[in-house]
Amino acid sequence: MTVSPPVHAEDLDWWPVIDEGTAGTVRRAATNLGQELVLPPERVAELAIVAAELVSNLHKHATEGMVHLRALRSSESVGVELVGMDTGPGMADVAASARDGYSTAGTLGIGLGAIARLATSVDAYSRVGAGTVIAAAVWGGRAPEAVAAAGLVRPIGGERVSGDGYGLRLVDGRLQVMLCDALGHGQLAHATTQTVLGLFRDAPPLRPAGVLDHLQRTGAHTRGAVAAVVDFEPDGTGVTCASLGNIAGWVVGPSGRRGITAQPGFVGDRQKRTIREYAYPTGHGTVVVLHTDGVTDKWDLSSYPGLLSRSPVVVAGTLLRDAGVRRDDAGVLVVPVSGAV
Repeated sequence: MTVSPPVHAEDLDWWPVIDEGTAGTVRRAATNLGQELVLPPERVAELAIVAAELVSNLHKHATEGMVHLRALRSSESVGVELVGMDTGPGMADVAASARDGYSTAGTLGIGLGAIARLATSVDAYSRVGAGTVIAAAVWGGRAPEAVAAAGLVRPIGGERVSGDGYGLRLVDGRLQVMLCDALGHGQLAHATTQTVLGLFRDAPPLRPAGVLDHLQRTGAHTRGAVAAVVDFEPDGTGVTCASLGNIAGWVVGPSGRRGITAQPGFVGDRQKRTIREYAYPTGHGTVVVLHTDGVTDKWDLSSYPGLLSRSPVVVAGTLLRDAGVRRDDAGVLVVPVSGAV
């Protein structure tokens, strides 16, 4: 089976939804991004409506709402995605709430019909009393048929950019991903992460340990970053992992989760280390989750009925909302094994 080229995302701004004016702020930012990506004018106009409706819903009907803006790039097209999340009141029936004209007081349903109608793709997960995560993308051209992996990064409170980051690439027909966390916070940490991600994208077609060894040698000039690299077998039967530092990795299946072995060190460390790889079998329903130390490990996907049937970005958003901390940069990368084939 062939592996679809990954969709690359550039995580941009986050906004807390604090008043009615946030809708205008996000609408303008989304419109400007759509124009920068040269989306057709009609798609930019639809994007403006999607952005305004999404934020208005969060302001009117949600608790502690946040909205995130990101650029998407596939091998065939570009797009803009908005990710909204809140902690309540949630929806009992997301599909019903997305129908035009549907309205239930005290839920996030009002206006979701317009979002579902105008966006290229929409996905959401919600529980009554526990909030909603919704992702809506507007593509300028042909949208990818499937998204093999998705991540989200959020900066520490008070900063505009994050020192956490992730990358995706194809290596000899395999999906290979990396999540990294630069030392420190703010602009310098963000610059380090972007350098390490560039080295990852341009690295030779190696297995995870070889990639990290390459990053060790080529990234010695950076201030340092911890990182984990994972390979996915095209037939979905297993993953191979290697890491330096405290990136948490988990192979999550129907029977629970298994931690991925981590090793000490960091990219940029001048101490020569032998980097080891670890292989883990996978099967139907398996998902690999990587996260930085800005996300606690006190999460259990079995407590979110139906979440694993949602898109990777919605799974990542749910974990970031519920397990992310504001006193650190936070990053989550989610890869359904079945999505890698």
